[in-house]
Order: sequence, then structure tokens, then C-alpha cells
Amino acid sequence: MVLLQPLTAESPKTLIESAVTAQKFAALRSQLAKHKLDAYFVPSADEHLNEYLPEAKQRRQWISGFTGSAGDFLIGTERAWVFVDSRYYEQADMQVDANLQKVCKVGLEDHQTVEEVLEELGQKASKQLQTLRLGIDPFTITVAQYRRFSAQLSESGVQIVPIIENLVDAVRSQSPWAENEPMPTFGDQPVIMLPDSITGENLAKKLERVRKAMGKKKAAILPVTKLDQIAWLYNLRGRDVDCNPVFISYAIVTLTEAYLFTNNARIDETVRQALAGQVQILEYERYIPTLRSLVADGQPVQVAIAQTTYGTYLQLKEARAKIIDAENPVEIFKAHKNAIEISQMQQANLKASWAKTLTLKWIEEQIDAGNSISERDVANKIEGLYKQQEGFYDLSFPTIAGAGANGSIVHYSNPNPTCKLLDGELLLLDSGSQFYGGTTDDTRSISIGTPTDEQRDRYTEVLKSHINCAMQKFPKGTTGSQIDGIARSSMWQSGLDFGHGTGHGVGVFLNVHEGPNGISKRVNQSLDLGTINSIEPGYYKPKWGGIRLENLYFVKGVKKQESESSPESDPNATPWYEFESLTYIPFDKKLIDRHKLNLQQIAWLESYYAAVVEKLSPMFSDAERAWLKEACRF
Repeated sequence: MVLLQPLTAESPKTLIESAVTAQKFAALRSQLAKHKLDAYFVPSADEHLNEYLPEAKQRRQWISGFTGSAGDFLIGTERAWVFVDSRYYEQADMQVDANLQKVCKVGLEDHQTVEEVLEELGQKASKQLQTLRLGIDPFTITVAQYRRFSAQLSESGVQIVPIIENLVDAVRSQSPWAENEPMPTFGDQPVIMLPDSITGENLAKKLERVRKAMGKKKAAILPVTKLDQIAWLYNLRGRDVDCNPVFISYAIVTLTEAYLFTNNARIDETVRQALAGQVQILEYERYIPTLRSLVADGQPVQVAIAQTTYGTYLQLKEARAKIIDAENPVEIFKAHKNAIEISQMQQANLKASWAKTLTLKWIEEQIDAGNSISERDVANKIEGLYKQQEGFYDLSFPTIAGAGANGSIVHYSNPNPTCKLLDGELLLLDSGSQFYGGTTDDTRSISIGTPTDEQRDRYTEVLKSHINCAMQKFPKGTTGSQIDGIARSSMWQSGLDFGHGTGHGVGVFLNVHEGPNGISKRVNQSLDLGTINSIEPGYYKPKWGGIRLENLYFVKGVKKQESESSPESDPNATPWYEFESLTYIPFDKKLIDRHKLNLQQIAWLESYYAAVVEKLSPMFSDAERAWLKEACRF
């Protein structure tokens, strides 16, 4: 990851970088000419729709220079664009050379979406009685995305042209990049098998449930292209993608067989024995030929359009398969954690809470002692504490430690060793870990020295939003979008808001961002029993800083009081759910204005603090416990 430094004309390094980017663009435009294309679309995803990518698949980052985990790139014969959401507005401005490509900040009124840019280009081409040919790698977009593009662009003179050869890869294979930036190794890390004591469900049972779900849809074949779905289904984990314990692979499930397509050389005998008789292991390159052979006799194929690549869909269409549009059952099953998975997440997040709390204590001690510490020092401290805990596997994402103005860069993912924590500023510390059995993600913002009235006001508003969401009870069937509005309500009353979702789903020893559940205006999935979600409202002001307060929670049933009617007496009663925290870390009491909290919010905070002390005290020394009790007194 590059340091997020502003681009300036005075920097010789920037001039060199700009020249290299211009050279890459020229080579890519040569590829456009070769394939008779007018534009080429490069999304952030790869063939497995990953958010975090293996280095070999970081195509948008390599061609554009923008390193955010989300965002798209479009290049035409004369112009180029980078499209980002509100999490990356500042980062894109810092990393993208405006002389070579335009940053489109999706969501702002005067900025276009990729579809709007393409519509405009298509209309210009139509006026010249031409068709705009848009090239895509069909294995890097979902079926749903292709359909949206097609529906929106079909009347604008845009023809979508699937190109199986990825054109960015074609440029990377050329000189001088083949020599100076050789393609990294890919898909060669070890794969491990998880025991039932970690997963709570064995492979045979999972396959049985998936096949039953397929039968209900009258499907005989289920292709699986997402890595976290494959890892969950087969109870396997790997290290092919930084921060995500997955491995490069495809899978196919039929009513009688199951297949795993991956680099065979790295599969050891233990894994082979565990899969024997249930899963056939084939080389990665055998995925498409095997899929086409299985559907050759007209067997119906279940395809989740939001989780399957358009490349896979094209292969099925060419083989004349009968396609059934339906949700991938693996995605749904994976989201509903069983009791053992919840227990594993509780253990992992308690370890992470211990590490984050001790890091906050360490920062306070360093500042009080007058020691100068940097963003990188903070990141090193918490990462070191994670590694001390039994079962540590990896980080769950690059640590975000944004001091001062850097805190407003929502995904500021490369803490700077020269950026010091200064009196009067805020520090936003968002970090997570992968433990053997569980995934963590939590955020705290703290004041360095004495906070200002504005900092206290904004922090308290974010805390109120967090508490309102965390203590909300809701009936079965409530969606993430409904809860999102509840979380934002108090901030809206104060004229405040934040650009990202209130929360995302989280995997169990899997991806830190997981669907289909979440808390966002775009999430229409219900928050069901056993789903795990973050709650992380925030406030960001460029050049001022940022505040985000994040815990992980799982959804559980509300216990009925003795005075209430029981389900047995009213079988038609709607079940009610609530959130239980997995995260136990103090908030910064210096930033809390108690007078702005109502009685319910104060009661929730006091109860939470009591739980923090109870959960962490056995893990702390006497001196640490004394500090913790003081930190939890407000």
C-alpha cells in the first residue's frame, strides 16, 4: 500500500509516477485498438468477486494508482475516470493524477456514475451514427451488474463486448512491466481443514442442506465462484488473500457430487483425506470444462446473479444450460451462525477487545509522559498485542490509525510513521484480527490531550447513534435498511450524517465484510437470528478529522418476561430480536457529554461498561484493572 500523500507538481517522484501511468494508459489504449473497442471497464473485483485482492489481481490499482478497496476505472480512447464512493473521496484526490484521469465522487450532485459517463459517450457516438463498443472482462463482474449495465446502456448506443483476455493483464505482461513489475505468484499458499469443534457443522451436513435447498428450486447443479462461500462449505481455510483466510478456487455442487477446483499441489494429505468420498479435487483450470460437461445434457443450473460472475453465466448460456435464477443457499446458510460459531466469535472478539483496550491505555500513558508517538507506532502496538494472543492467524484488514485530518479518510489504511499524535486532535483507530475460529473488527476514536467543545459534541452524537442502534429491539423480518434509519435518526436531528452504511455482516474466521445481511439503506435483507453485524456510525470533516465508534453484535431472541404471554399460548406471536455485543472496549469518557444523553442511553452505557469490566478484568493485571475501572466511570 502506498502512503496517502497529496499529489503535487513539485514532487519529482510524482512526475515519474505520472509518466509511468501515462505509459500504462497508452499501452492499454493500444489493446483497445487491437480489439476495436472505444472504452474498457476495470472494476475493483477479480474472478472471485473479492473485495481484498491477491496482488496479482489488483488490476484497477495497478493501472490507475488508486488503492482503495472499492472503486472502478474506465478508460476511453482519450479520457479516463476513477469512480469512488464517499469512503474514498479524499483518498482518491490524493492518489489520482487529475491530469490523466478524472475522479468521479459517486453520490455528489455534480459527479457522474460510470453508467452516466457511458451513456454520455454512447450518445455522442450515436450522433455520429456509430456504436460505442465497451469492453469488459466477464469474469470480473456479476451477472446482476452486467444486466444493470445492459438495461441502462442499451438505448444509449453502447454495445457491451465481453473480452475473455483481461486487457490489464495483457499490458502487465508486456515490457517494461513484465521485467520491472513481474506478476506475483498466485494461489499457492497452504490450505487447512477446520474441525467440527470450530465450525459446528461437518461437511456432509452442509452438503446435505445445500442439496435440499437446490431440490426446492428444482436445480441439479450449483456453481460457486465466491471464495468465502467455498471456504465455508468445505470447512477449509487458506492464505491466498491478505487478511481473508480463503484460497483461490472454484466449486460445483450437484445432487450427487461435489467438486473443488484449485492448485492441487498445495493440498496436503490431511485435507485430501477429509474430503475423500465427498469432494473431487481437480485443477483450477478444469472449472469451465467440467461445468460445461455437467450441463451438456440440459441439467438445470442454479445461479445467484449477485454472487456469480457473468463469465460463468456466459459459459452456461453457450452450453445451452437451463438457468434458474435463485439465491445461493451457501450465502444464506453461512450468514446464520450456529451456537459454536457464535461461541468462537465471542472468544476471538474478547481477545481483540483486550488488545484494543490495552492499546488505548498505552496511548494515554505515552501522551501523559510527553512521549511522541506516530500513527505507525499505534498500529504496531495493537498488531503486536493481537499476535500475543493464542490462535492469532492474521489481521482481518489493514489497520486504520488516522491522526488529526487523516481520520476523515474513512479507509486510511497505511499509518504513517512520520505523522505524530498531536495535542488537541483526534485519533481514529479501526482494526481487526483473524483468530483461529473467529474474525474481529472494532473502532474507537479518542482525544489527544484536552478535547474541544466541537469534538465532544460530535463524538457524543455518534455515540448516541451507536447506542440507539445497539439497544433497539425489533420484530422478525426487520431489514437492515429499517435499522439504518433508526441509527441515523438522532444525528439527522442535529443536521449530521455519514456516507457509509451503519454496519456490515461479518464472517466467522472468514471475510470481515460479509453479506447478505448488514445495516444500510441499500440492504433489504432481514436481520435474522445468528447473523453478525457491525454497528459503526461516524462523523467526518475534511482537514478536521473523523469519529467512528464500532462494535460487532450478534442477533438473538428477546427473552420474554414472566408477565408476558409465551409463544405456546400465542403461536402466532411475532418473535422479537435484539443485539448482543461481541466487543467490549471503553469509549473515551473525555469526549462524552453526559448531559446530551437521555436516561435510556445512560442506562445502556452503564450496563455496557459493567460488562466491559466483568469481561476484561480476568485478563488484566491489578494495575490494568484499576485503569479499566476508571476508564469505565463517566
